[in-house]
Amino acid sequence: MKVLMVLTSHDQLGDTGRKTGFWLEELAAPYYVFKDAGAEITLVSPKGGRPPLDPKSNEPEFRTDLTLRFEADAAAEAQLDKTLRLDSVRQEEFDTLFYPGGHGPMWDLAEDPASVKLIESFFAAGKHVAIVCHSPAALRHVKTPDGKPLVQGKEVTGFTNGEEEAVGLTKVVPFLVEDEMLRLGATFSKKANWTPHVVSDGLLITGQNPHSSGPAAQTLLAALRGKQMAKAS
Repeated sequence: MKVLMVLTSHDQLGDTGRKTGFWLEELAAPYYVFKDAGAEITLVSPKGGRPPLDPKSNEPEFRTDLTLRFEADAAAEAQLDKTLRLDSVRQEEFDTLFYPGGHGPMWDLAEDPASVKLIESFFAAGKHVAIVCHSPAALRHVKTPDGKPLVQGKEVTGFTNGEEEAVGLTKVVPFLVEDEMLRLGATFSKKANWTPHVVSDGLLITGQNPHSSGPAAQTLLAALRGKQMAKAS
């Protein structure tokens, strides 16, 4: 099983002068769901190389057993140091696609033509895509073959307006994930702030927040195994 994980290259939190990037738990938790299942993982980012880590995601209160495992994993860290460029990979080389979040994707992956094309190509090939927290922002320009927004009529989740308000960044982010999904015609599903929540609709799997990243990866893995069993029978 070959899994492609797409990380942000954006490190500025709007005009605040503060740093952002990807959220460590949202990389580490899915990474080990896939790795422990024997998957081959490829990491990419728009600019390639070492993607920026949101420094807040590595503060003591946000560390988990899996973030500590990742930091102590020389092979994982070496892989993170040398992410491939997003525009250098093709859907045909992978079985599935996973987007960890963090605030960074709100600026780069939301507008990246290579990212849009990649997501569209996975759906066209009938392959599952999982996207968590702020990364549903990357779906805002993704279309179906007939030109409609991909999420139109789909049930999705992502970082909620309430969660954005709780971290005080409602006026900093370029748009709100929840509002954008609703604008595009999706049904937005949510639970209480910081509660793990995963939604599956067809080939699309979305997770609400950092704590949903591991469960979203588990949901994706189950879907891939179901597909393999269906093929085998």
